[in-house]
Amino acid sequence: MKRWNIWVYLSGCMALGLFFACKTPKLSQAEEKQRLGEYYDAATIYRKVYAKSKSDQKDLRAYVAYRMGDCNRMINNIPRAVSAYMNALRYEYPDSTLLLRLGQVSQQSGRYPDALRYYNEFLALNPNSRIAQNGIRGCEMVAVWQDRPTLHQVSRMEMLNSRRSEFCPMLYGAKDDQLYFCSTRGIVHKDSVSAITGMKNNALFLSKKNETGAWQKPEEVDDPVTSGFDEGTPSFSKDGNTMYYTYCSEDAAEPRTAEIYISSRSGASWSKGQRAGIVKDSITLLAHPAVSPDGQYLYFVADAIGGYGGKDLFRARLVGPTDFGPMENLGAEINTEGDELFPYVRDSVTIYFASNGHPGLGGLDLFKATLDSAGQWHVANMGLPVNSMADDFGITFAGGKEQGFFSSNRNDARGWDHIYSFDYPTVTIFIEGYVSDLEEEAIEDAVVRIVGKDGLNVKVPVKPDGTYRVELERDISYVMMANAPNFLNQNFELKTDAEEKNETYYVDFYLSPIDKPVVVENIFYAFDKATLRPESKEALNQLIKILNDNPNVTIELGAHTDSKGSNAYNERLAQQRAQSVVDYLIEAGIDIARLTAKGYGETVPKEIHGKIAEPYAFLEEGMVLTETFIETLTPEQQEIADQINRRTEFQVTGLDYNLK
Repeated sequence: MKRWNIWVYLSGCMALGLFFACKTPKLSQAEEKQRLGEYYDAATIYRKVYAKSKSDQKDLRAYVAYRMGDCNRMINNIPRAVSAYMNALRYEYPDSTLLLRLGQVSQQSGRYPDALRYYNEFLALNPNSRIAQNGIRGCEMVAVWQDRPTLHQVSRMEMLNSRRSEFCPMLYGAKDDQLYFCSTRGIVHKDSVSAITGMKNNALFLSKKNETGAWQKPEEVDDPVTSGFDEGTPSFSKDGNTMYYTYCSEDAAEPRTAEIYISSRSGASWSKGQRAGIVKDSITLLAHPAVSPDGQYLYFVADAIGGYGGKDLFRARLVGPTDFGPMENLGAEINTEGDELFPYVRDSVTIYFASNGHPGLGGLDLFKATLDSAGQWHVANMGLPVNSMADDFGITFAGGKEQGFFSSNRNDARGWDHIYSFDYPTVTIFIEGYVSDLEEEAIEDAVVRIVGKDGLNVKVPVKPDGTYRVELERDISYVMMANAPNFLNQNFELKTDAEEKNETYYVDFYLSPIDKPVVVENIFYAFDKATLRPESKEALNQLIKILNDNPNVTIELGAHTDSKGSNAYNERLAQQRAQSVVDYLIEAGIDIARLTAKGYGETVPKEIHGKIAEPYAFLEEGMVLTETFIETLTPEQQEIADQINRRTEFQVTGLDYNLK
């Protein structure tokens, strides 16, 4: 494909100018239809003009094909749009925008490698195009969204859909048991065919739940609000007495824009709509109204001066049901060079909307925007399976639940929209475990405190059996601390997984007492020496953690030997070994003032408790491994008893280090 430059573009314009001087009436008719926004009729005429043109009329064919592609794209006939744009490319249509359009329709067709190629070629000529940059980003993200779909369960609502088009569902009623939406199947509009879409005009429909909670067959709204023109995208005030909706009339001579209308509930019916006075003129496009739950703002779409390109999201303060403050653009975090449409306000800091300008899978994607404490919006694509390569838009939620409805033209070759339900199953993440002493006995009055970066700060009393259980959030860092009277604290850090799935984490705490010595298991020395062996590192690091978790504690490190050798030798060796441990702790950053080394030698034989006695039948609770007792044992049993006596312990000596 040749590269277009400014010279080629100007040359093309001059050539087209010579042609347009003698253009046929049918071509001018198509152009007029397109100017009026009657894209379906315009595309039909362009197709006839193209078919009658000759193959050597390259400028004409390029021009007509491009315009035909635009019209088909506007009515969501993407296969025909692709075909028309490809013909425009073949005949060298002299405008690089063609590359952007080819990227967009290729993306909507799921042909992501082709879309990337066209976007990159357009970006080479228009390096500052945000819409092309976001198109590329969307194509690159598709693999990620496909590998990590959300847990949303999406289903086509056959009860609500027909062989025509349905879109923009909106739940209504205190129990969310009524659903309004737009459809082209209406009886009121049975004789009308829109020159814009080639379908009948949209009318409002209503479906209700029966006593078992099942949705019933929709019925057309036959109230004074219904006219012979397009009505749709309803939104309701909190009290349910005011409906804001989009109204589109038609004019055979002039293009008409979409407007926001207001209808009031009168008894069981909706009154005739009145134009909302958000702007004074009737030229500015206003559509897709969405009332905030607190009733303070009306959000909507506008094509107004000062926007970011395409259609933007705005809001205006609701002074009264029919009175409005000035329009306010929602800003560059939300609005792009593309179109932002169909807002839905969940709460004061969360809105949902559709966009073809942010990175997406293709066409319109649904996005969630969250407002932070600094007043900045953060926009996130809702991902698969809510979004698809087709148009996905017009979402509504059932109260505070993560379920509701939206509209999409996925899997419809005609590009017609239908209503889908979505339900996000509850994802539960728990942490549970056991708090005990070193003998694995439950500790009375133990507490687990959990502090998370999501703002969680709870103290959980441990049950009498030593267990605890707390619900957490995914993808959050937490710090936990277990404590109990007369025991040292123990801390633990946890980062929950980002994946959307049910998960239970298990963390047990074994607390060290402050009123008796605690054996530091798995500390080993070189034979007959005080040198620490490498395999002692893990146990020593655990001791360091205990000291760091309890920064006001001071301890004595006591080393004990068996009874072999003289008392003086054993005490000297034990002192050296205790000092080796103290030196290791000091090197790791523990203040020397918190540590005391004491070599006991063989003078304090070990008293047997339940956990030590469990593996050995010859040992019983309360026995003391004195030299006299050990001499009564078999040689094999003596070796076991000597090994138990050879130990390193720590004993808490103070709880007020560095306290003033």
